[in-house]
Amino acid sequence: MAGLMADFGNYTHAIVRGVPASLVKEALRSVQAEVDLAGAQKEHEAYVEVLKTKLGLEVVELPVDESLPDCVFVEDAAVVCGDTALITRPGAESRRRETELMKEALKNLNLNIVEMTDENATLDGGDVLFTGKLCHPQSLSTPKDYAVSTVPVLEGLHLKSFCTMGGPGLIVVGSSEPAQKTLKIMQQMSDHRYDKLTVPDDFAANCVYMNLPDKGHVLLHCTTEQYPESAKVFEKLKDRMLIPVSNAEKVKVDGGLTCCSVLINKKANI
Repeated sequence: MAGLMADFGNYTHAIVRGVPASLVKEALRSVQAEVDLAGAQKEHEAYVEVLKTKLGLEVVELPVDESLPDCVFVEDAAVVCGDTALITRPGAESRRRETELMKEALKNLNLNIVEMTDENATLDGGDVLFTGKLCHPQSLSTPKDYAVSTVPVLEGLHLKSFCTMGGPGLIVVGSSEPAQKTLKIMQQMSDHRYDKLTVPDDFAANCVYMNLPDKGHVLLHCTTEQYPESAKVFEKLKDRMLIPVSNAEKVKVDGGLTCCSVLINKKANI
């Protein structure tokens, strides 16, 4: 894993999938909240436009499937490290078929495919945080091929619901006690020392870091309208191209910014 550090944040491609109408009533959620379908679709289109136009990534758009209400959250269907893609086995049975098109798309990008075959094992991509040196999975049921440090999540849906990478060696984490405790456990279990950026709102800690040849350090993060105090914290990162991206509707069904894309660094020789 350490060998991948040099490429940390480098991406050429992104896989995304649109918002189905079924998301409004049928998507999984921890708290019941009314979702504005048009609003969710509009903010997702803006997110994809940032990836495609502002950042210049090659975007692969998978077709929407109304029978899969959570399908917009593509991150949970695969974990990509370097030129290897792990096809996950989501914890919710209703989401298992989401991996089918993801596997096909990753094969088309010539990535090496690894699949979870143990029917007793489950893993969602949102449970895995790749720091550039280690993979930290929330689940204990992970493939033996990966060097990992397993993290118990005390509260919340996914590890990345309150903890993501804001840059090389920089972990962005929410301010809640469970989030801070989880980070402390991660630090205790790792030989590597990480800097910490704490934001007041746990969900605002879900951000997307990239290091792109023509753009430098880039960070997609919450908007001022959604999380004003957390947005002020991100604004202190003067060495990054900061791009606020609205996620107000999708967060109602527990969706974060990282959830909506699978990012890939496709080398010319793979």
